[in-house]
Amino acid sequence: MPRRPARNTVMVRRPTASQVQAMTTPKGAPPPPDIDGEVSGLNIASLTLDTPLIPFAPKRRVPKTPFHFLSLPAEVRISIYAHFFDDDENVDNDVLDLEPRNYRRFHKKLAIIRVCRLVREEATHYFYSTRTFRIFPIFPGRNFKTKRPLLARLKPHQRACLTSIQLRVGPGWGAPPRGWVVNDALGLADCTNVHTLSVYVENDPSDSIYNGFRRNEGFYEEFCRTLLSKILESMPAITAIQFDGHPGVKKTGDMMRGLLDLAHSAGKAIHWGPERGWTDADEEPELPMKKASWEEMKLRQQNNELPNWA
Repeated sequence: MPRRPARNTVMVRRPTASQVQAMTTPKGAPPPPDIDGEVSGLNIASLTLDTPLIPFAPKRRVPKTPFHFLSLPAEVRISIYAHFFDDDENVDNDVLDLEPRNYRRFHKKLAIIRVCRLVREEATHYFYSTRTFRIFPIFPGRNFKTKRPLLARLKPHQRACLTSIQLRVGPGWGAPPRGWVVNDALGLADCTNVHTLSVYVENDPSDSIYNGFRRNEGFYEEFCRTLLSKILESMPAITAIQFDGHPGVKKTGDMMRGLLDLAHSAGKAIHWGPERGWTDADEEPELPMKKASWEEMKLRQQNNELPNWA
């Protein structure tokens, strides 16, 4: 089949806007204004109809004469620090431990120590002297197994302001963490203003309920006595020990008897905490439970001492 002859095609380009404008504008006429440049140079507030555009900027109330905080008496400034460091999460004067919520509770407030040297000294002393710090952490997770407890993370001048620290024993009674070691890095020698050591016994593995679960007989009791002995050696300023414990802990148990004997041999005064309710009197032994007979239960039920299950 014969091919058709190719047609001669001519491509026509449309003129651009500038070329059209050049062709239609007579010679010698002034150049047209740059509309795009004028629009971009307009203020956006002028494009509104009747309401000018005002940039939003909150007004800061600056007093004409600043308040001279340092001219107040020291007693008034301390009262202001007490109100400033008041913590809503502080329940029954809880003990400060190495836990995640410390950042949320105190990080922003401790920025006040950067104001000046006098405020730093006063605020630092008030904050660290009015709280109890735990020697070894008990918060679950990596904080419990850390080798740098909270005291080791404080600076020497901050540890010097402490007046109350607590040793809480019981957590990890099956396998104590390796970080529970009394050494120079713990910084107990800097706590020169601590005169009373608080010891809280959470549980006593020598109790019969731990039969079959202990690591070794008397292992954890000896571990706690060693901890307390080394703490007393590192802190010669301690003159008294306050013992407290969980309601299930007995003063006649192996744990408490070992700690009390150590405190007596070290010549320390012994005080009792408010939670357990111990006193200097001997603890009364628990009476064995007596199984009541059917007649006694019937009589107590008639006297409204027992609920009527009928």
